Amino acid sequence: MGATRLPDGSWEFLLWAPHARSVSVSFQNGSLPRLPMESLPNGYHHAIAEDLPSASRYFYRIDDERELPDPASRFQPEGVHGPSQLIDTRSFRWSDQDWKGVALRSSIFYELHVGTYTSAGTFDALIEHLPALRDLGVTTVELMPIAQFPGPRNWGYDGVYPFAPQNSYGGPDSLHRLVDAAHGHGLAVALDVVYNHLGPEGNYLSVFGPYFTDRYRTPWGEAVNFDSSGSDEVRRFFIENALYWLEDYHFDALRLDAIHGIFDFSARHVLAELKSAVAHLSTRVGRQLHLIAESDLNDSRILRGSDKGGYGLDAQWSDDFHHAVHTLLTQEKLGYFADFGGIEPLASTLRDGWYYRGQHSEYRNRKHGDSPRGVSAEHFVVCNQNHDQVGNRALGERLAALVDFESQKLAAGITLLSPFVPLLFMGEEYGETAPFQYFTSHGDPELVAAVSRGRREEFASFGWQESVPDPQDEATFTRSRLHHDQKNHEPHRTLFRLYQHLIAIRQKYQLGVPAQWTVREIGNCAVLLLRNSGGNGLATIFNFAEFPVVAELPELSGEWKVLIHSAAKTWMGTAEDSVSFRDLAASSQLRILPRSFLMIEQQTEKEIE
Repeated sequence: MGATRLPDGSWEFLLWAPHARSVSVSFQNGSLPRLPMESLPNGYHHAIAEDLPSASRYFYRIDDERELPDPASRFQPEGVHGPSQLIDTRSFRWSDQDWKGVALRSSIFYELHVGTYTSAGTFDALIEHLPALRDLGVTTVELMPIAQFPGPRNWGYDGVYPFAPQNSYGGPDSLHRLVDAAHGHGLAVALDVVYNHLGPEGNYLSVFGPYFTDRYRTPWGEAVNFDSSGSDEVRRFFIENALYWLEDYHFDALRLDAIHGIFDFSARHVLAELKSAVAHLSTRVGRQLHLIAESDLNDSRILRGSDKGGYGLDAQWSDDFHHAVHTLLTQEKLGYFADFGGIEPLASTLRDGWYYRGQHSEYRNRKHGDSPRGVSAEHFVVCNQNHDQVGNRALGERLAALVDFESQKLAAGITLLSPFVPLLFMGEEYGETAPFQYFTSHGDPELVAAVSRGRREEFASFGWQESVPDPQDEATFTRSRLHHDQKNHEPHRTLFRLYQHLIAIRQKYQLGVPAQWTVREIGNCAVLLLRNSGGNGLATIFNFAEFPVVAELPELSGEWKVLIHSAAKTWMGTAEDSVSFRDLAASSQLRILPRSFLMIEQQTEKEIE
């Protein structure tokens, strides 16, 4: 779909517009005549044009009445209401021919927002930060949505042109350079895509065809039409979009936003169809490609294969992990945090991948979820903060603003030393102090007022009474920019070193590789995570209490060596930097300091000698 350059240099235009009686291409340079489009079956319109000037701008003229941008536009240089521009997205000269991707079990994701990660807020400006991210140890840079949205400032979830990289970020050429440079540094790149809704401003899809349906309602209005009349072509539009990002821009993974807002009751779910299409593409291009879902359903069908009635997606975010950790660290109990408290939800999540497996949820006032038992740990992406969990607070406070330094280290440890796939949110690795607040730059005054009102109402169940920053105020956006120089000062420098060290431990001991894990609760405030692999044991004890915990650990007999102790002076703690625990065989006890974790490795006879 859209405008595609053919091998002979001509341009092919393909538009699905069953609501239109006639369509033509109207060029904006003033010297080109309108190009009539031929009507094809199933509501398609088609035309081929030769000798078009490069970067020509165009609209589709519908029924000789209205001119609109291309729904599959590759670039919107003048924004969501302006003309589309011809872009040959397959002409870029890549230097990543040997790139094969990164396995999920080896992955560490780093989520960032292009507009606030640097002062310039562009794809090109990110390139100079890639070596630092590589040296931190992350494997995959995950971009929040970049599809064209209104104005220069937005989280990205108001995008209305799914194929067009945001103009204020630099557009297509700049994005190509970023992904190519990332691969050159050994970094994979993931993209957050939104297939459950489109933004309200500049969204003209309903003019062209039945892209939406009133059979279902979402928090954003009518649902995308994936299963009623005309849905075959809607499915094609979004599946083609996913393949486009993976093939034309060499992305390695797509994070599918809020798939609980994708409604499809057809025999073959659109996500299963998408997974099949991506698997075929992966085989053809010879690269590992992954689909990662965001879902609050706790529905294991998302992860189970088609042979078990599932969609077969490669992984999903586990919100339960975040909520369990956050509640232990902050003691917040309102909103969905009411479903968590004590160590049991975290221990259960560490065993299974998420906590709610069909038991009653106080927040939802009903039973929730099913069991993911048997789904391996590499299918769950976990974090202690992300754009939603930070930005959807009234003031956008990061964890660093809510808890003390020892708790920040503890949060890093439980995330990076778990068997799951870790995700870091930009700046958490050094304790960034800038908030991440919700910002927009809409042009419609009524929409601006509605968004501001909706933000205030959203926080009622959490009891956050603070004045909510105005999303439309540019200051809300500028407050959310990172201060990278903080990592050069304490305690940020030490926290950054800790993250580097934890990632190095994770990679050295291959914590993402399937292994036998044992999880044991210690009182109602601490948890033991024990891994047996090849005769060598790894044990990590996480104490979330404000007081020391003495753990009886009969299973840890023998001699053990400390790999990391978060309370040690090395990490700005108060404890001595212990070397070994020779008395474990005799006492089977360990004393764990408040808000700290200790990771120890069992020594073999040869190592003891």
